[in-house]
Amino acid sequence: MQSAVEFRNISKAFGAVQANADVSFQVAKGSIHGVIGENGAGKSTLMSILYGYYNADSGQVLIDGVAQNIRTSHEAIDLGIGMVHQHFMLVENMTVLDNIMLGSEGAFRLAAKRSEVEATLRDICKRYRLDVDPMATIEDLSVGAQQRVEILKQIYRSANILILDEPTAVLTAQETGSLFEILRRFKEQGKTIILITHKLGEIMEITDEVTVMRAGRIAGAVHTAATSKEELANMMVGRPIVSELPRAPFNPGAPVLEVDGLQLTDANGVRLLADIGFTLRAGEIVAIAGVSGNGQSELMQILSGMRLPTAGKATFLGKLLPFAQRRDADGLPATFRKLGIGHVPEDRLRDGVIKDFSVMQNTVFGYQDRMKNRWGMFDFKAIASRCADLLQKFDVRPNNPDLRIGLLSGGNQQKVVIAREVLASPKLMLVGQPTRGVDIGTIESIHTQLLRMRDEGVAILLVSVELEEVRALADRIIVMSGGRITGELNIEEFDTTRIGLLMGGMHRS
Repeated sequence: MQSAVEFRNISKAFGAVQANADVSFQVAKGSIHGVIGENGAGKSTLMSILYGYYNADSGQVLIDGVAQNIRTSHEAIDLGIGMVHQHFMLVENMTVLDNIMLGSEGAFRLAAKRSEVEATLRDICKRYRLDVDPMATIEDLSVGAQQRVEILKQIYRSANILILDEPTAVLTAQETGSLFEILRRFKEQGKTIILITHKLGEIMEITDEVTVMRAGRIAGAVHTAATSKEELANMMVGRPIVSELPRAPFNPGAPVLEVDGLQLTDANGVRLLADIGFTLRAGEIVAIAGVSGNGQSELMQILSGMRLPTAGKATFLGKLLPFAQRRDADGLPATFRKLGIGHVPEDRLRDGVIKDFSVMQNTVFGYQDRMKNRWGMFDFKAIASRCADLLQKFDVRPNNPDLRIGLLSGGNQQKVVIAREVLASPKLMLVGQPTRGVDIGTIESIHTQLLRMRDEGVAILLVSVELEEVRALADRIIVMSGGRITGELNIEEFDTTRIGLLMGGMHRS
């Protein structure tokens, strides 16, 4: 086997945290190689060493059999290594062309260079069937198209080794299928792909070999054709994973949230939500299914108090939600969290955490008023105790309250966000894409927490693009398309074909 990449005894520590410990494995040239593991297992750190973001404390990286000291990402790019990050590195108000040229314009006659690069990009798009317009503005593109831009950028830079970090975390099933076709064409050209993902079904579908990491070390390495999802899951977490969690009988209580005629129109007059109405009861999980971008995000923003509706109303525990005045009965600012509404936002980095603040600080954001003593001062002893309890109960890794939360893996950031909201004991929980980009063990933990809350009488409104997650958690399913509700089903009526038609805009009638 000729290797494109070889890791030899790579170790990397951040203070007391050992991110990688004596990691060794090879990636065959012209293959699709999966790297899997729990959140915090050291996958992204290892790939960051390969891409020059970090320098290993010890060990060697070999590219095409030659030892390389990759100190910067520029050196990695010069060696033909490209990386597509989970959170895209694009300037939203610039065109595709300008984003790809950014930092490597390379000519005084910029107009001539732009024409040359545009022609090259169009040729690449045609060859790889990427379906990207070089003159389109990034903010006007779908998430799937933005990811294709990132891949286009790497091909333009002559990448022969492509690293993808959780590439399908924000994609629909159709966009994922399109991405896999691109990766197969990439492989046919003799190029090498390293795929970091938590989705074992995708590992089984697209990869040739799999390396499993656990706690910074190699836990196993197998040919994909010779393994199974169950074996991989066991290697990842060191124990069997329960595929179907036990559920108590459905026993809904009184209405908690009643939405009536909710509408939203943006500044350009585009209707984002039209006549949304439904009821959510205590002890019930209602899932909103639909392709991303069909009004689910806007609905959650309104119900969490982040955005004002154009029309309509919502009643929470018999009282109208104060959309307009944002004041409670005593004239004090009425954050919806104070009313008893918890919120796990879809985008944890944008709305869920402040990544430059510590883990401990992030555990109290939104609930800081509860953490004051009788003199109105913060009770730091109580905050520290609560944080320690949270980190232990929710298995946040590393268990370091003073660490900047931006240094945690995405899944461990998600654990902090969910734990913060769960420990506040809300009456209504708004949950957006709770398991996006998290590992199978964490998915099991998050699902267990949500089902426990449901059994304790909490009303939960769930938004998820993962139909398997909807089936695992929901008591009822509301399907949205084009800002409207196109159908509603009890979980006993779950049918992927029917739901798919409703997601595509076919009305319930």
